[in-house]
Amino acid sequence: MKKVVELNQVTVRFAGDSGDGIQLTGSQFTRTTAISHNDLSTLPDFPAEIRAPAGTLYGVSGFQIQFSSHKVHTPGDVADVLVAMNPAALKASLRYLRHNGVVIVNTDAFTGRNLRIADFEDNPLEGGFLDGYQVFQVGMTRLTREALDEVDLSFKEKERCKNFFALGMIYWMYTRPLEPTIEWINTKFAKKPIWAEANILALKAGRNFAEATEIFTTAYTVPEADIEPGIYRQITGNEAISLGLIAASDKAGKNIFYGSYPITPASDILQYMAVHKNFGVKSFQAEDEIAAIGASIGASFAGDIGVTATSGPGIALKGEFMGFAVMTELPLVVINVQRGGPSTGLPTKTEQSDLLQGLFGRNGEAPLPIIAAKSPADCFHAAFEAVEIAVKFMTPVLVLSDGYLANGAEPWKIPDVDQLPRIQPNVAHPGEPYQPYRRDEKTLARKWATPGTAGFEHRIGGLEKENGTGNVSYEPENHQLMTDLRAAKVAKVGEAVKEPDIYGDPQGDVLIVSWGSTFGTVLTVVDELRQEGASVSFYHLRWVNPLPKKLDNYIKNFKKVIIPELNTGQLSMLLRARYLVDIVSYGQMKGQPILVHKLKEKIAELIEEL
Repeated sequence: MKKVVELNQVTVRFAGDSGDGIQLTGSQFTRTTAISHNDLSTLPDFPAEIRAPAGTLYGVSGFQIQFSSHKVHTPGDVADVLVAMNPAALKASLRYLRHNGVVIVNTDAFTGRNLRIADFEDNPLEGGFLDGYQVFQVGMTRLTREALDEVDLSFKEKERCKNFFALGMIYWMYTRPLEPTIEWINTKFAKKPIWAEANILALKAGRNFAEATEIFTTAYTVPEADIEPGIYRQITGNEAISLGLIAASDKAGKNIFYGSYPITPASDILQYMAVHKNFGVKSFQAEDEIAAIGASIGASFAGDIGVTATSGPGIALKGEFMGFAVMTELPLVVINVQRGGPSTGLPTKTEQSDLLQGLFGRNGEAPLPIIAAKSPADCFHAAFEAVEIAVKFMTPVLVLSDGYLANGAEPWKIPDVDQLPRIQPNVAHPGEPYQPYRRDEKTLARKWATPGTAGFEHRIGGLEKENGTGNVSYEPENHQLMTDLRAAKVAKVGEAVKEPDIYGDPQGDVLIVSWGSTFGTVLTVVDELRQEGASVSFYHLRWVNPLPKKLDNYIKNFKKVIIPELNTGQLSMLLRARYLVDIVSYGQMKGQPILVHKLKEKIAELIEEL
């Protein structure tokens, strides 16, 4: 009888070739972990190539998950367990494993050819390369083939099931049920029952191997997390954005028009939106980025809620039309799922380097509100709120997400739709006195007039408009007035949205200011430091334009202010200029989230300097 040890939290990393089904393996482990009522956070980490050359270091696909009996906010700094399907996966991923961590390797892949491709001179399983780790060598490929001996598939087809063999072993190690994955396999391969049979047999064979062999002496269990009661589902950031847009359209009583051109890591949003025509979604895959935003603005002009999504390179192409939406004062939601740059850059890696592009990447003075999601689940609320502001203030709104949020997953408490706020579009009603640029006193927004309605005829276009009439105007004083009004309208958004509360004391030694996906890392660091008695507080920006009014006071109430960002210090530069405070920038450009222990070390250094 093997012993079972209880743990509070665990981090597991799967790694292999792009063709090894690593992302599928990780997503199924995530799904089962969510069903087991653990809190979790994931980091899919894969190459840009659809099928990178097998066995190469740059072709390694990884998936990391941290799960716990308490709330977690990151996918973990280092893994407790690494499952490596080949030499390249071992070499590329060992850096993510803690000292004395568990390494499970597929020994069948450690051939002379694969060792050479991975730049190993000697077999790492036979020398001292893995000293300091608990190494378990398993012939996964051979054992999978043997388990599928009676299945009518070729050798290569049987080998493709080895990821489920590995998953079965990890299920046994962490006392996870097989049933959710078996149910998923049967649904996925309903039209190909032989593949369903093969994958289920491989899954069970992995579990049975771990149960029967003496290679594993201990299994582990992680108790259920104390989670707020409700109905939960696992959700990624891109899924959450899609559902947030659909919920907002329902609450606004308007259809969503989603125009997009596929680009990593935003493409999934188009796929999710396209399957929800039953909710009034009109999806359009355009021939390029410019056509996508142009069609979306046209839809907004016609009375739908126009939405488009892309990544940094696409924002560069959409810039002129974003300025056009500012000029025409039409509601539009633009979503930027940021990735590593510049140019094509790192398409599948995460970054926050498009903040300045979002704020200033258009010709002329073309301000627009910018909201940044902080977690995969929060992408729902960010998208919902962006629609709300766009139709209330008649303005384009930019939503900033990133690759980490887009592909990462966490439990999401499904909101009660009846409790979501009703969205009131600023619509012109027949019979009312109408001028196209007559403004609401509170919001400075013009009315949204549906084309074809008698009495609402007006000009639209990129030339400067006369305030009130909307006629084309080249008058100097009018251009100054319209420029000021457009800026004032964005500033008024700050009065309509909830300002964030400070986490911790309103004054002290160190204040950490963050935005976007660094939220989880910063919150974890602050909790740990405060438990150790440090005077550290945290202020997270949800709207980065306009900035919250309270920030001015908080930022001057601390001896040191630090801003961690996945860029070279863009927000730090902006806040230095605005508040004349010597802000410490903690920038990182690695295509990966900031590690908790690295940021904690930096904060500790600042405290020692005081």
